[in-house]
Amino acid sequence: MCGIAGIIGRLDDANRAALSRMSGALAHRGPDAEGTWASEPDARNWGALLAHRRLSILDLSPTGVQPMTDPVTGDVVVFNGEIYNFGELRARLEAEGQTFQSSGDTAVMLRALGLHGPKAVSWLRGMFAFACWNPRTRRLVLARDPLGIKPLYLARPMHANANWSLAFASELRALLASGLLENPRLDPSGVASVVANGFVSGPGTIVKDVELAWPGELLEFDTGGGNPRRERFWNMPRGVGQPAISEPELANVMEEGLKLHLASDVPLAVFLSGGVDSSAMANLARRAAQSSVHTFTLAFEDQELNEGPIARRISEAIGTDHHEVVLTEADFAASLDAALDSLDQPTFDGLNAYTMSRAIRSAGYKVAISGTGGDELFGGYRSFRELPLLQKLLRSTAFVPRNWQAGGARLLTQRLGRSAGGFPGQTRWSKLPDMLRRGGDLIGLYQLAYALFLPELQRDLLAADFAEPLSDGLHPAMRQRLDGETQDCSPLTAISIMEQRMFLGERLLRDNDAASMACSLEQRVPLVDQVLLENVSRLPEAVRFEPLGRKAILRRIGLRGLDPALFDRPKSGFVMPFDRWIRRGLKKAMDETLRDPAAVAAAGLNPATVERLWQAFLDGSPGIYWSRVWAIYALVQWCHRNRVFR
Repeated sequence: MCGIAGIIGRLDDANRAALSRMSGALAHRGPDAEGTWASEPDARNWGALLAHRRLSILDLSPTGVQPMTDPVTGDVVVFNGEIYNFGELRARLEAEGQTFQSSGDTAVMLRALGLHGPKAVSWLRGMFAFACWNPRTRRLVLARDPLGIKPLYLARPMHANANWSLAFASELRALLASGLLENPRLDPSGVASVVANGFVSGPGTIVKDVELAWPGELLEFDTGGGNPRRERFWNMPRGVGQPAISEPELANVMEEGLKLHLASDVPLAVFLSGGVDSSAMANLARRAAQSSVHTFTLAFEDQELNEGPIARRISEAIGTDHHEVVLTEADFAASLDAALDSLDQPTFDGLNAYTMSRAIRSAGYKVAISGTGGDELFGGYRSFRELPLLQKLLRSTAFVPRNWQAGGARLLTQRLGRSAGGFPGQTRWSKLPDMLRRGGDLIGLYQLAYALFLPELQRDLLAADFAEPLSDGLHPAMRQRLDGETQDCSPLTAISIMEQRMFLGERLLRDNDAASMACSLEQRVPLVDQVLLENVSRLPEAVRFEPLGRKAILRRIGLRGLDPALFDRPKSGFVMPFDRWIRRGLKKAMDETLRDPAAVAAAGLNPATVERLWQAFLDGSPGIYWSRVWAIYALVQWCHRNRVFR
């Protein structure tokens, strides 16, 4: 796990200095080693500059350092991530007569790309973002893993006479540090996305003229700039036309995938929250590991949210060496600046991942297994129950004009969801009129169900002369992608795809990557795996999803040997006591920020509405939960910490 960066442009001191600044900004992702490389110049003195920051996980010897040059093909790569099937690929290449000095996955991937070309990207199973330079064609290939576990940001110059044509990096802030963007500004669509979702939906970013490469996408650039060749090397599976898979067969796939994720030349830990997903990963790891398994749980003084005792009982049942990290309100307040600095883009999430990652890294571990992804695979969220019912209801009442339905619902919800101060409630019931207007549009219903604010309030929160609300909070390219991937799918399969792409891909994975790597910790997610997803998609829907919310098949496979009573309790997820902390220790800092008109306006927001929102939260207005005000606070803080304004 590492940080990568690079520039295609003139091979001069200015671009070398820009590359050095990017590498420095990525130091936390790879504190173990650093390296840079420059290609041979062409007639214009243009070429490729590559940088790498290494967190040593596999092949700790000098043969694993990057940028890595293949001795057979001469190709050069900088790589961030893990290729879990590299042993299988190595055997395949050795059968072709190839030999290797390095025992790691990077050398295998590089040889495969050099000998078989870009098509070899589809052979890779893992989490990855890489850039590979071919000296024969003088072209740079970049690719990102199918499910978007590892990020890859791209920037192009605004002026035709620039001395560079492409810059890329593992983090957006590294591109900001490069100095190549001259005068970076907020992207209005990015600000609108934060207001709608609490995070920025790709392929755009919070910064104008910076994009996020699509998951499962390969791009190929030459030194002349212009439009790259783009290729989608992996598509979301639907299961249609595929042979069904049995539960024992799926169990083998899941167990084999977990074994592959355990490959490491350094100590490895497991997140254990006490829920089904993390417990299944810990249980499977304990069965597969050759040595003891160490689990970590974050506990709180607030017993209502403290999962420490149940996690301890589950650890004892599995047989792991368990570690409990108690986080107090004072501890969190003391580390808040560092946690906010870990956010690569504005988001209301990520701070819990940062806190846990910091604890595990401090204990001496470089790698941690997480249970992220089980709810999206097996229907664990409320969306799987509620949205199909709502869609069915709306279709059955389509004969009644939508405006009539919405008008009646608005009268009802205004009576139910408005506070004494008159601020509009933002509860689920308050969303009903807008949901009625969407009819059977499942994507629109999904986005509205997850929206932080109603469309009207989104409009009021944005500075009128800067940004307009996005349609359903989605970048148009993301809407087009979701339309294509969910077309002709059943409601449950469509919701699973949306959860994979949006909640998981655009929020959880991106936030977890930034937060964990800020602590120099590699986080692995065995349930976010394209081979597992392809096989799960072959299950009959009744087996995969029902009973809704239970993740029954994951329980049967992952929790085998454990007492089911350990998990017969309401689903809670990993929740920090933010609401109470915001109203107490964090209140002063947030009050100063959210009541500062200049600070708020610089972030593209309407100061008057933001102040009203903050006061509504303090007054307990319906639906104004901590996540609503925290998203706005995180946006304003990010802008000022990174000096990017409207």
